[in-house]
Amino acid sequence: MESTETAGAVQLAGYLTLLVTPAALLATAIGASSAHSSATIGFGVAVVLVGSVSVVSERGRLFETERSARTGTQQDVGTVFAVVLGAVCTYLLSVAGGFGPVLASAVVGVGVGIAVPRMDSQVYCGSFVGMVSPAVIPSLEYLVVAGLIAGGVFVATDEVFGGVGGKLGTIALCGCASIVALTGLEYGAGGAPAWEFAALVVPVAVAGAVVTLLVSVHLGFGAVVGSGVVGVGASVVFPLASSEPAVGTMLAAVAFCASFVGMSSVTRLEMRHVALAGGLCGLVYLVTMPAFDGAGGKLGTVAFIACLAMIGATELETHIRTRLARD
Repeated sequence: MESTETAGAVQLAGYLTLLVTPAALLATAIGASSAHSSATIGFGVAVVLVGSVSVVSERGRLFETERSARTGTQQDVGTVFAVVLGAVCTYLLSVAGGFGPVLASAVVGVGVGIAVPRMDSQVYCGSFVGMVSPAVIPSLEYLVVAGLIAGGVFVATDEVFGGVGGKLGTIALCGCASIVALTGLEYGAGGAPAWEFAALVVPVAVAGAVVTLLVSVHLGFGAVVGSGVVGVGASVVFPLASSEPAVGTMLAAVAFCASFVGMSSVTRLEMRHVALAGGLCGLVYLVTMPAFDGAGGKLGTVAFIACLAMIGATELETHIRTRLARD
């Protein structure tokens, strides 16, 4: 049986994994942007600094929480299997079925959220692995391994960053990035940040986050269904409404990306903070365009970065108000 010390070590490993993955995405994006814009680099650094406040707070919370000893259980095996299943189903829908990654993942989310809500987070996490481009992971064998890695990380991070939007996608990106690093596969060639679309991207991101929260909490459908509904709607509406297919596809991805912000627990982010984090998510989406192109879970990691930054900003605000009140 695992001791409480071992359980704590597993949680610490999960905590570090959830930090290294978004850090790698941001570092790669900032490095790629060095030839394009100093403002892009400055924005990325600012997001890291503010987000580090919530990271430090989570570390304190992790070590202050009493840990219970646990063993690998059938439930953990079931979790890993559910993640792999979500990955395979989404990949097949996306590639063989021609749905595309956003619609495929969203359909899987809505389906599992309604049919098997007890396992919806696990399967939805796997669906983000399955969003990977076939140009990055070309076969189901590699995809299954990526799903297995993500499933293991899901188990390890069960008690870490709970209720923070984008966590599931960050777990998925860890799985995809690991298999790319282990096998020598390559990401796509992402383009420079398309700041000319910021006036479209930011409002779409705000709407995606807020609508998800409304469907999830206020209508009571739950976070997975709320996000999935936004993904399905965005996949249909934006390509039809846009005169340029590439722009419509991008806006659908932005709305789906921001829907992960809206999956945040209300104990983490209030409505107004979800809206602000949604807008920030749109900007982070643009910043990270050059990095990890085609990787599954990238959209969720973008949302996770935005949520950490917003949580950090609210904690800073609270700290400043408290200090001023004391003075």
